[in-house]
Amino acid sequence: MANEQLNITLIQPDIKWEDKKYNLEQYEHLIAAIKEKKEVVVLPEMFSTGFSMSPERLAESMTGGSVQWMKDTAAKNRCIITGSLIIEDAGKYYNRLIWMQPDGQYGYYDKRHLFAYAEEDKHYSSGTKRLIARVKGWRICPLVCYDLRFPVWSRNWDDEYEVLIYTANWPEKRSLAWKTLLQARAIENLSYVVGVNRIGDDGKGIHYSGDSSVFGPLGETIWQQHDDQAVHTITLEKDIVMNARGHFPFLNDADKFLLL
Repeated sequence: MANEQLNITLIQPDIKWEDKKYNLEQYEHLIAAIKEKKEVVVLPEMFSTGFSMSPERLAESMTGGSVQWMKDTAAKNRCIITGSLIIEDAGKYYNRLIWMQPDGQYGYYDKRHLFAYAEEDKHYSSGTKRLIARVKGWRICPLVCYDLRFPVWSRNWDDEYEVLIYTANWPEKRSLAWKTLLQARAIENLSYVVGVNRIGDDGKGIHYSGDSSVFGPLGETIWQQHDDQAVHTITLEKDIVMNARGHFPFLNDADKFLLL
């Protein structure tokens, strides 16, 4: 079988606090300017607003303007767009990652681990199911920010995926944890790990240094960007994952468990 490749573009922006119009226009320009083949474009957590605890003011429905923007942008650029938004659904608020395909079909994942340190758990409801997306023979598990600290949730049960994606608003003060845990998730799951973060200051005075990263299945650093806006496309190669798993079949020895 020929080596299967997949282009993933990471966008590390300076998000303007709670300004949806500005942020969506910024992404539109950045995405249009990508010169490489566009297949999967990854935006940060709460990419239209920043990490806000004001869902009462900012939440949209799944037929709202930001989801429609994702649909239009994915169709126009003939690529997948993913990142999380503040969504209201059935009377509850979610930090919801949307996986928008160019044909308008989508999947979604509601952030499971809510960041109680910032009282996210007081404003949003937690998700209960992972999403495994499929693209060109690849299987991808997208998660959100604080999920990174909980390896059981990202565990590659029964060889379910080849790529983990974390979309985040992860502050500079904890950047060591961000970089270390991304690398650890790659090593323990024998998968590519893509982490997309933001830069700049939010409306609460918290600074973000980006450090968006790509790690290979043995933990090797493929790309990392500190403290500057970035739009970077990386070509992933399926053979690299398969060879690593064939040479080091660690996943076969993993503990079996049930999540409650």
